[in-house]
Amino acid sequence: MRVDLVVVVVALALAGWVTSGLWQAPNQRAITANSSDQAFFEWLLAFGGHALTHGENPLFTYLINVPDGVNLAVNTSITVYAAVFAPLTYLIGPPATFLVILTLNLAATAVAWYLLLSRCLVDSRLAAAVGAFFVAYSPGMVSHANAHLNWTAGWLVPLLAWRLFALRRPEHRVRNGIVLGVAVAVAFSIAAEGLFFTALALGVFLAAWALHPSRRAAARGALPGFLRGLGVTALTAGALLAYPLWLHFAGAQRFHGTGFDPVIHAEDVAAYGAYPSRSLAGAAGFGTSLAPNPTEENSFFGVPLLLLAVACFAFLWRRDRARRATVAALGVTAVVFTVLSWGPRLKWTGARTDWPLPFVLLDGLPVVNAALPARLALVVAPMVGLLLAYTVDRLRAAPPTRRGAAVAWVAGFAAALLPLLPMPLLTSVREPVPAFITAGTWTEYVSPGGVLTPLPLPLDVTPDGQRWQAHALAHRQGEFRLPAGFFLGPGGPDGRGRIGPPPRTFDTLMDQAGRTGLVPIITEGSIRLCMADLRYWGVEVVVLPDRVHGAKYAIDTEALRRTATALLGPPQRVDDVWLWRVPPA
Repeated sequence: MRVDLVVVVVALALAGWVTSGLWQAPNQRAITANSSDQAFFEWLLAFGGHALTHGENPLFTYLINVPDGVNLAVNTSITVYAAVFAPLTYLIGPPATFLVILTLNLAATAVAWYLLLSRCLVDSRLAAAVGAFFVAYSPGMVSHANAHLNWTAGWLVPLLAWRLFALRRPEHRVRNGIVLGVAVAVAFSIAAEGLFFTALALGVFLAAWALHPSRRAAARGALPGFLRGLGVTALTAGALLAYPLWLHFAGAQRFHGTGFDPVIHAEDVAAYGAYPSRSLAGAAGFGTSLAPNPTEENSFFGVPLLLLAVACFAFLWRRDRARRATVAALGVTAVVFTVLSWGPRLKWTGARTDWPLPFVLLDGLPVVNAALPARLALVVAPMVGLLLAYTVDRLRAAPPTRRGAAVAWVAGFAAALLPLLPMPLLTSVREPVPAFITAGTWTEYVSPGGVLTPLPLPLDVTPDGQRWQAHALAHRQGEFRLPAGFFLGPGGPDGRGRIGPPPRTFDTLMDQAGRTGLVPIITEGSIRLCMADLRYWGVEVVVLPDRVHGAKYAIDTEALRRTATALLGPPQRVDDVWLWRVPPA
């Protein structure tokens, strides 16, 4: 019991260490590498609580992207988190609630893996802790801690595996099937892509385990009952997810495929031997830029850990015959997902080649075309963690007789794991929500449910507008709607998705001004088109704060003000914003 408590405390301490930059001032700081996703998840938490307390649909909204709305079932809606943490969101606000969930995600992942390992898989508490902490704070998890509340919910994986393996037992098979079905529904609402990867990984692992000569007879005997339990799971999850799945595949504003290039978002082969940026080795200057962005360092194990994993596999294969089928299944699963993570074309140290890889056979399949191949590397970390845990467990049960062997194992673990110790996420101060919003002044200029547009319009690179709306919803000021927004919706090439709606004249001119600092040429024709856009959206007021947060580049507010004035006439000063009223048609 004391060891369990120590594991929980260390898990919380490490999670607090990784997120320490945000804890300095949760409402004023943002994750430097991914402030856009942070703003999006903060908005989801505010909207989810608002939908729950106002009886609105949590999976479709017209509050953004007016007049078409947004299908949140095909986005990462984190519905369960939004509902469970709604009281906290109303109490301390969306930014602080986002930070609480992010921190708890990391800690809960370590604790969940520790419980699965220590209660079901290994005898040594030390072995369970080694495996659990590696998985929870592996390079991929720390990388996705850059604002991804879905991918950092790694505690779902050991939960799903635990309940899946419970279906082997003949007693309580219906109850176990129902429990797993509920867990599947929860996982879908938090991390649908992660659930898909987990299902694939468990399928590959179980197939490899069942085909091992020492396990074929046992697998054949358990299969009928196991399939009956899975049938109960399918019925339960299907009933709970019937509407979300219909909305996902057949609802309004749906799309097929994300629109992200699978070659760009494929893992570089060399990335497996590289070190991540937010690690001890990365801080010492050994990091690389082999990922498309800092949130997608999905492998980055370093050469020492790769060598250690191979040594652990060979050691267990020779010394632990009872686990040979399990070790073989871990190896097969790791290799399969490593190769798939390389995407449709091989890349080496950033250089693309024309060599086709197995993923090219899967890329056009439904569901698969909405996943990023590089993220399949996240499956490899638990396989490595399990190999580490099994090795420590075996060494504890039968210590090496030679002192040199023991020293070599300790040195090997230290050389592989110490460079991967996580460092705090990089954070920076972001522009505050203007007093025009926080004081509720906006209610004097926008009718209930009316449309307000900030400048520039809200998108992934300019997420302020959704932060304003999140503040208004969480503080129960009322509703205002927004044109555009940061979301995935239709409009990409070949029926694929895109970020935000297709651009119109008004938002294109504003983006150009804010990004370049140059006022576009304004003609009578462009004024007519912009007024038509504003009336299409039903905009009542256009608002420009003194400072605008740019997630990828600085925003020139003076160029925005001059462009808006050329289009709409002189603004009026209200609190800390410039405001233009849009006359009705």
